[in-house]
Amino acid sequence: MNTSRNRALSASELDRFGEELDALRVRTVATLGARDARYIRNVVKAVRYTGLAGRILLFAGAVLGGLALTGAAFAPFFLPVCILGTVLLGLSKILENMELGHNVIHGQYDWMGDAHLNGQTYEWDIVATSENWRKTHNFRHHTYTNVRGMDDDIGYGLLRVFPEQRWKPFYMAQPVIAVFFALLFQWGVAIQDLKLGRWWHGKMSGAQLRRNFRPVGRKMARQLIKDYLVFPLMAGPFFLPILLGNMVANGMRNVWTFVIIFCGHFTLDAETFPKESIKNESRGHWYLRQLRGSSNIGGGPVIDVLSGNLSHQIEHHFYPDIPANRYAELAPEVRDICARYGQHYNTGSLPKQFGEVIWRIVRHAFPSRPRAAVPLMQPG
Repeated sequence: MNTSRNRALSASELDRFGEELDALRVRTVATLGARDARYIRNVVKAVRYTGLAGRILLFAGAVLGGLALTGAAFAPFFLPVCILGTVLLGLSKILENMELGHNVIHGQYDWMGDAHLNGQTYEWDIVATSENWRKTHNFRHHTYTNVRGMDDDIGYGLLRVFPEQRWKPFYMAQPVIAVFFALLFQWGVAIQDLKLGRWWHGKMSGAQLRRNFRPVGRKMARQLIKDYLVFPLMAGPFFLPILLGNMVANGMRNVWTFVIIFCGHFTLDAETFPKESIKNESRGHWYLRQLRGSSNIGGGPVIDVLSGNLSHQIEHHFYPDIPANRYAELAPEVRDICARYGQHYNTGSLPKQFGEVIWRIVRHAFPSRPRAAVPLMQPG
């Protein structure tokens, strides 16, 4: 990281930094209302109708594929119809995962009093349970962002993405492992809270692991049955295109989620922190750690919506329970506050940010030395 981009703040500056960001939050919450409710309900409709259109087109394409065997004149259209159906289904799954599920589970719309948009009860369309996500993500990751040994999202136990992580020969395979992790990302999220490493090293009994796995196993079974049994069987003998379409749509959602999440915390300017850095942490200190551990993605409204507004990862980490559709309008003021306190606001295009993620994955597969720490606060 370019250490000249940030300066250490005094205790009084940290307090003022936190107070300004708190004040921005208060002003924003006071204006929440009809347009935010309308926005998320439109997202619900977009998820529903793109998913329905995708499944109808997949079914139509499957039937056309069957007719191709009879030599029907219009049968050759089955492939583009199946592709369009798969893309629409994948888009629906991306929107549900990123802009709907992730944000609703954060409690961003609890103020609406809508039972279907309640952060404590919403269950999303992936193999991971929302209950585990609330623990691993909403609490652990957002509380201890990029704190080594406390935030399990640093490499997810599979990848070494910072030189401060202890190197092991296993990591030399991580460029290949990362590809499979991206393709199967929802499964990694599903097992994250199971603590398989503790079981592997004898720190957790098999009986405890089985108890922890039961709700996860039930969710996995429901998802597998829905996508790979029920919907394909509805097409009867033409099941194969629907089965493949569901697999590809899930893969699209997995890879896109991986890209967005990794761009949010593993770019070159992102930092990690030792456990002692959060001892007696003030509000301003917490904001500063969130800033230095997060990265934004430029790209405009389309990227914003498809990323669940995690293109504004900094704003999301400052205000995880504020509706994400507000992040774009919050960003200029957040950026101005950071500039006035001499703090780098990490943002860049999607190709730039993901290029830096790829570099990290490849570079830190091999031994590397920790960087010099950039202090968050002036000593004394």
